[in-house]
Amino acid sequence: MIRSIITGTGHYLPKNIIKSNHFLKYVFYDQKGLKIEKSNEEIINKFQKITEIEERRYINNSLLNSDIATIAAKRALNNSKIYKEEIDYIISAHNYGDINPISFQSDLMPSIAARVKNKLEIKNKKCRPYDMIFGCTGWIEGMILADQLLQAKYAKNILITSSETLSKAIDPHDRNSMIFSDGAGAAVLSSIEIEEENLGIIYYDTQCNNNEELHYLNNGPSLNPSYKKSLVNIRMNGRRIYEYALTEVPIMLKRILDHANLHLKDIKKILIHQANAKMDYAILKRLLKLYNYNNAKTKDFCKKLMPMTIQKYGNSSVATVPTLLDLILQKRMLPHEIHPGDTILMASLGAGMNINGMIYRFPKKKHYE
Repeated sequence: MIRSIITGTGHYLPKNIIKSNHFLKYVFYDQKGLKIEKSNEEIINKFQKITEIEERRYINNSLLNSDIATIAAKRALNNSKIYKEEIDYIISAHNYGDINPISFQSDLMPSIAARVKNKLEIKNKKCRPYDMIFGCTGWIEGMILADQLLQAKYAKNILITSSETLSKAIDPHDRNSMIFSDGAGAAVLSSIEIEEENLGIIYYDTQCNNNEELHYLNNGPSLNPSYKKSLVNIRMNGRRIYEYALTEVPIMLKRILDHANLHLKDIKKILIHQANAKMDYAILKRLLKLYNYNNAKTKDFCKKLMPMTIQKYGNSSVATVPTLLDLILQKRMLPHEIHPGDTILMASLGAGMNINGMIYRFPKKKHYE
């Protein structure tokens, strides 16, 4: 039986650590274009209390989105021990492409996947590059597409990258700019002949609410009418996103587990996209409630079940989940560990609004060496 198995992972985190005091010099405006009269100290402290973000990472101006995607891709390929010319597809998840560090204009042609293939120096003409523009849910959606291609026997090995340089797409006059970060993650997914049925990618689902929810996260001019440096800035309706996430995500995750004939107790780790720690904790608590877990044990259970990186790395969009996965597999998130035979649940929420989730079970031994 052919199963879709992760044969390698990699990530890239920029070296530039941006602490909260970096924003003390900013001038923040509200949604009406009026200067916020509260002190920056008060704004930053409230923001950090809600999101728990203490630090985030920004790339150097010498790097582009496709550059950091390539770094993560090289590390995933090295980890997989699969020769780059044996990659049949490259699926690159992102939202803004390569952003020019001077003009701040998004560049999406040629595609990021094509640029990654070029920078990896892959000569195979049959290696097809696809871009996945799917909000913060892009990497998991790329994994879903890759699994479908592998199961249909259109491919043997697929490289899925995820990268974003959101520091180049934020409005410096918007308080929400403190959420966003830069980074890249990657994985190699391969079709492996295994006798056991429930290994690798077991089940997944995607839900897209693209009506009024379409505008919860989009682009727009600066909140400061005088700011003209960039006409394309991330605009986020945090309250609506929070309400949507708490209503829809727990129900969908339980539905995924139910379809796979699994219980939450079968899941060793939940790797969730991290934009706001308060929101992620609330999502998990509602999921626990669906399983009638005792609230008295909820806090400690959450910390063991759901590893968090947002405090130090911020929200790196599509890169969050694969970066978290690679950090754990490299034993850089101790005491969090993933062992052979463990089953994990990966989930994300992003612009659209799109949400998705995937159940993955690690083989007890490496069938691909």
